[in-house]
Amino acid sequence: MRAERILETCLYVDDLDAAEAFYTRVLGLALIGQDPARHRFFRCGEGVLLLFNPALTVADGKAPPHGAQGPGHLTFAMAASEAPAWRAWLREQGVAIEREVGWPGGGLSLYFRDPSGNSLELATPSLWFPEA
Repeated sequence: MRAERILETCLYVDDLDAAEAFYTRVLGLALIGQDPARHRFFRCGEGVLLLFNPALTVADGKAPPHGAQGPGHLTFAMAASEAPAWRAWLREQGVAIEREVGWPGGGLSLYFRDPSGNSLELATPSLWFPEA
């Protein structure tokens, strides 16, 4: 048996309203579910991004308790040809690019932060898959 793809992943945020505004405005994700105090769920391609209030998921009732302290990390895929447009878009949205990395084996990454300090990355798939 082998897992074939990631269906969902999550980050923990300290302000769900600010996170919702950021992920819809800056990254263009569609909100598909929410609990005002506990979570926001977003469609991202074929997967789902879950944003949780960590204080309310450590003692959850339906799923096993979970949570994290401190900033997490998540990478979104971008085509190499989209990098200039993403740089301009992030700047226009007031989002600072923390670091840009051209990887020795190929691939390009743009790093920035969400309102809760999570490290976000836009990267070309050639970072991990040189044939992409």
